[in-house]
Amino acid sequence: MPIERFRLAGQGAGGQDLPFAKAVKAGGFLYVSGQTAMVNGELIDGGIVAQTRQVFENIRAILTDAGYGFEDVVKVNVWLDDPRDFWSFNGVFREYFQDFPPARSTVSSPMVIDAKIEIDVVAYQDPAA
Repeated sequence: MPIERFRLAGQGAGGQDLPFAKAVKAGGFLYVSGQTAMVNGELIDGGIVAQTRQVFENIRAILTDAGYGFEDVVKVNVWLDDPRDFWSFNGVFREYFQDFPPARSTVSSPMVIDAKIEIDVVAYQDPAA
């Protein structure tokens, strides 16, 4: 099966073109690049809850564009700017994955300016199905 790349990631802060794909499909796997709470190249205002929801909506749009859904997500990697945001983030995470929890890693790491969270996901669909 050929590798399929889903459009360049768009624009980052200041209108800079980002030099990577939003997602790459290889076999039945879809690798979604790390997402922050960006809308039209600008980070949204708000705390961890608002930013987490926006990140998941950005991920939803990418999954949908590739023909996947949250039920296909098998692994989630999360970077939190402030570890004290863990429980608030976890509440939003549960809203998106309550019926089909994926494997997950969560770490604390400094983020780009004003970003409170970054998330990437790996999704899978059986190509033989």
